[in-house]
Amino acid sequence: MSQKHVATYLSDHLAGATSAIALMEHIEGAYPDTDIARLIAGVRADVESDREKLQDLAQALGVVESTPREVAGWLGERMAQLKLHIDDSSNGPLYLLEALDGLAMGIDGKLALWHGLGAAAVQTPSLRGADYDHLARRAQEQRQRIEPARLDASRAVFDPAL
Repeated sequence: MSQKHVATYLSDHLAGATSAIALMEHIEGAYPDTDIARLIAGVRADVESDREKLQDLAQALGVVESTPREVAGWLGERMAQLKLHIDDSSNGPLYLLEALDGLAMGIDGKLALWHGLGAAAVQTPSLRGADYDHLARRAQEQRQRIEPARLDASRAVFDPAL
């Protein structure tokens, strides 16, 4: 196993989790005291917990978080926010749909991470110890929790009456 490749892969996912958390905080702030804000706050708590598990794994493998990757993730999230606000400056249905689409893709990426690490752990003892099946189920549950809101936002964007 190439330590450099492992470090790159885990650092990328850590940066992605950080970006996802920031996106969720923006969604919560854009829709305060709403069902969507409460839903996202619950998912964010789970994502923060998942990020801690990933940090623990990285630390156990001797991976130091990459500052350039963290900065790139931060910049990427800021660019995504700019794009979302250009597309729908009122924090309306398009903003929400695109934000939820981005969040859904991030969760799908996290699911792929857990599946990949679980498969690699079969032959790589240093990757053993985490319950990748449990983490994958959590990612699937998170995705299922946001999907109804994402579909509602899609219906609002594509409503012919608007």
